[in-house]
Amino acid sequence: MAQSKSNGIAGWLPIFVAAGLFVWFCQFIAPVSEGQVLRVAWDWVPSLGIALSFVIDGLSLTFALLISGIGTLVLLYSNTYLAGHPQYARFALFLTSFMLAMLGLVLADNLIALFVFWELTTITSYLLIGFGHETEKGRRSALQALFVTGAGALALLAGLIMLGITMGTFELSEILQRGDELKAHALYLPILILILCGTFTKSAQFPFHFWLPNAMAAPTPVSAFLHSATMVKAGVYLMARLHPGMAGTDVWFWTLSIAGAFTAVFASILALRQTDLKQALAYTTLMALGVLTLFLGQGSEYGMTAFVTFLIVHSLYKASLFLVVGCIDHSTGSREAGVLGGLGRAMPMTAFAAALAAISMAGLPPFLGFIGKELKYAGVLEVAGEPFVFTAALVAANALMFAVAAVVAFKPFWRPAGGALPRQPHEAPWQMWIGPVILAVLGLVFGVMPGLLQTTLVNPTVDTFLGDAGKAKELKLWAGVNLPLILSGLTIVLGLILYLVHGALRNALARIMDAGPNFDRGWDRFLKGLKGFAAWQTRTIQTGVLRWYIFATFLTVLIALGGTMIAKNAAPQTITFGDLSWKNVALMLLIVSGALLTAITRSRITAMAALGVVGIGVAMVFIVYGAPDVAITQLLVETLVVVLVAVALLRLPYLDPTGIKDVRPFDAVLALFVGLVTTLILLAVLETPLDRRLTDYFETASWPEAFGRNIVNVILVDFRALDTFGEIAVVVIAALSAYALLRTTAPKGDGK
Repeated sequence: MAQSKSNGIAGWLPIFVAAGLFVWFCQFIAPVSEGQVLRVAWDWVPSLGIALSFVIDGLSLTFALLISGIGTLVLLYSNTYLAGHPQYARFALFLTSFMLAMLGLVLADNLIALFVFWELTTITSYLLIGFGHETEKGRRSALQALFVTGAGALALLAGLIMLGITMGTFELSEILQRGDELKAHALYLPILILILCGTFTKSAQFPFHFWLPNAMAAPTPVSAFLHSATMVKAGVYLMARLHPGMAGTDVWFWTLSIAGAFTAVFASILALRQTDLKQALAYTTLMALGVLTLFLGQGSEYGMTAFVTFLIVHSLYKASLFLVVGCIDHSTGSREAGVLGGLGRAMPMTAFAAALAAISMAGLPPFLGFIGKELKYAGVLEVAGEPFVFTAALVAANALMFAVAAVVAFKPFWRPAGGALPRQPHEAPWQMWIGPVILAVLGLVFGVMPGLLQTTLVNPTVDTFLGDAGKAKELKLWAGVNLPLILSGLTIVLGLILYLVHGALRNALARIMDAGPNFDRGWDRFLKGLKGFAAWQTRTIQTGVLRWYIFATFLTVLIALGGTMIAKNAAPQTITFGDLSWKNVALMLLIVSGALLTAITRSRITAMAALGVVGIGVAMVFIVYGAPDVAITQLLVETLVVVLVAVALLRLPYLDPTGIKDVRPFDAVLALFVGLVTTLILLAVLETPLDRRLTDYFETASWPEAFGRNIVNVILVDFRALDTFGEIAVVVIAALSAYALLRTTAPKGDGK
């Protein structure tokens, strides 16, 4: 809470950064409103076609102005709300980083760059939600948000990669120009499903809604920022950005329309149930996200105009109301609707901001919220298929929002208090109430003069969706007596009734919801089951028996190699032994005999000797085929291996003299099959014609470029210098390890 101490430069520097960004983005309003699209790009990973590209058009500029503008006010608010907090510098760093990540996300024109910024918002929001990590609730809420949105991000990454590969480019501006080609592609449906998994989890659409209200564990400034114009709208932004290229199909329409409508109504009902003002606002955010998703399901002119207008309206009043609730909590020590009351005189500026923001939220004239509500009804009436169903859902959601707005902004200030407050109410410092006042007043200004918003942001953004200029519907306070106006009146009447009976209705909803499934508790059960499965898996796999680990490893190798060879029909076509000389046969028998003796002997000394025979036999193979340098290396390595094995065997328990425990038929069968598959793969490789491009290159480049006659030495020293250095380092480390092992074998009582 606010204290007399100052946060110093850590408090003011982020404010200036956010304000500077807002002013910088304002310079693009004029060119974008004239239809210009500004783009800049730098090569990032050219070999993969990945560029660090950014675009400023109507959609990205609208989000950028909301993010930087609201971010400035939230940071100003935070500097007083958390004044003197010992960790404020860390908080400001997290919040500023989150703002920059969101700006990168909405401006990115490359799918991979967009995903990188997407994940940066996930990480920074995790840090913000868990800022109060001393509490179990804060840690749980942060992890829940991270896991849910992170799981969706994995699906999103797969969808974006598939989208880029399918279209042959990762640049969004190029992909969206070929929307018909994308929708006709066989991979359109899996791409859409994967992308919607990512966007639905990020924007908390049902059934992924439960993480967002729990994110209220974060400080109030974080809630105001995350829930108004930033993180939770990242999913909405991506759906909006992809709308020109992916919308227009039945699966897009029905998925987004049904999910959005259900989420809006469901969240509105849950919002009315809440007694904590912050929680109530959190559920109204879910309602807004559902409505935005509903309108993205269609592509009509009214629908897109309603989407853009409501996007701005919601950002203004929701950020204002969250900051208002923070002022109430700061001044009274409570956020409970049943306790708060009579704060109007003690907190006049806060009450003023709350009233303006709540009127806009309720959709009353002459505020922008009223215009947005009229456009929403006009847009939903154009929904193809079932306009009545979606209209009824929107009326119910708006009526519930009207009641919640009254509960949040009217009751705490103008109704009698319901109990004693922890603190004596007083007005918050100006740095805290100035932000909500500005945002709430903007809702009034844009309502009275909607042309300001029409030409600067609404028209360019709608043009981004529809492709042609001049498609946006006009924003006006009075559109005549029509069906949307009648629905607005019906909404107000229903909202007043719901507010008057909200106490009894809240109790009834609580009983009904408690009897039904609880997604939050279901999440806990899911995590508990996941941990139980992990524990069972660990007990099953991590047996502590080295032989089982080796068996499982070779079995996996056998399945992978053998299965691939069968699937690809890669077995050798012919197997001949006509060119074997007596030396080949002798060496083969020597190596096989050594391997068999190593496996069946019950004497460690014999096993070590037989293992050495195998290594010497392999070295002699290299000598027969003219590779003496490799043979020498093999002999050195073999000597080192035998020494290490000898040291290890001295530490092992004695072998079973009866030999009963050494009979392992499954191990023998596995070894035979691994050897057979390896042999077949080598024979198949030998049947493949040799590609001599590298050979010819090294033969011609060894002398004039590397000044060496021995091609192998030239490759090792010049062309693979670092690789050779790494191999030398491995040999040295192995030698040092052998030396350390040998020192530990000193007899007891040696005194060392």
